[in-house]
Amino acid sequence: MCSRAIFEIFKRMKPMRQIEAAELMIATNNFSVGYATALLAGTPVSELVGETKPKVVKGVKPEVMARLEKELARLQQAMTGLQDTYGKEHLQLTVIKGYLAKLLGNPRVVRYLLQHRPEYLEEFQAIGEIVSFTDKAA
Repeated sequence: MCSRAIFEIFKRMKPMRQIEAAELMIATNNFSVGYATALLAGTPVSELVGETKPKVVKGVKPEVMARLEKELARLQQAMTGLQDTYGKEHLQLTVIKGYLAKLLGNPRVVRYLLQHRPEYLEEFQAIGEIVSFTDKAA
């Protein structure tokens, strides 16, 4: 089964790196052996169990591997930053959607927007009809 192979790959990483790799797999919803292998390949030697010499990947020069490791670290930091702000922004959008729905429930507000700012009314109605913010963004 795939999960057994992934666990074998993870055993080659130190515990904190295992956690990072698992979080990346969850965040990207990719639980394939290939992705786990790519994460292992992008793991610095200092975060591997029992390895002290630089990793050798067939067809990849050491300087290219070093650049890949740095890029993976940068992407992991960016992913963490996105995860940190997602909850706060989703809450704000939910509150805004509720407020707009309440405003659009008032006939006087709708009449005013229709007469003076019809473009706003259209956008407010579109926001009010959003069922899920993830569906709208996709």
